[in-house]
Amino acid sequence: MLFLDDIALQPLRETDIPAIATLANNYQIWKNVRDRLPHPYSEQDAHDFVSIIQQELSLYTFGIHYQGTLAGIIGLVPQDDVYKLNAEIGYWIGEPFWNKGIATKAVQLMITYAFGTLEFHRLFAGVFAHNLASMKVLTKTGFELEGIAKQAILKEGKLIDEYRYALIRAKNQETRNPVYCSYDEKG
Repeated sequence: MLFLDDIALQPLRETDIPAIATLANNYQIWKNVRDRLPHPYSEQDAHDFVSIIQQELSLYTFGIHYQGTLAGIIGLVPQDDVYKLNAEIGYWIGEPFWNKGIATKAVQLMITYAFGTLEFHRLFAGVFAHNLASMKVLTKTGFELEGIAKQAILKEGKLIDEYRYALIRAKNQETRNPVYCSYDEKG
């Protein structure tokens, strides 16, 4: 388990399925994520997702818990070949939990985990042009805008720009901080 204040990142469990289905079955979430997250989102979709995640060889995907309640999902997508020290970060927060600083703390935790435990060198994220809240989260956690891919995304039949953010581990950056972050395989 990774934790910071009232936020904990925990491996997904079968008991999370109803909450994932309820939170993810929301157009406001869907319009800001890739189409692989279906809409509408059913309990079977959540079950399938948790089953896939539980087969990961390393823990890359976590439930974001706010004061003990599942509030969203965060994960890393490791890259391969010459990009093997890179990982894409993605996250979403259920609408009832917006504007509480949850995403910012969850991303901070994932940065510490990615650079420390998993030893990645670079994290990146693509954000849809209209998702200003996600851009703010990334900027607050140290990511920098690397560029804008014009009309790179087709969502709901419209071409939109993708803002690409990245964070590179600093040479002197503390990669393991036990006060800030704790990890327990059993969650």
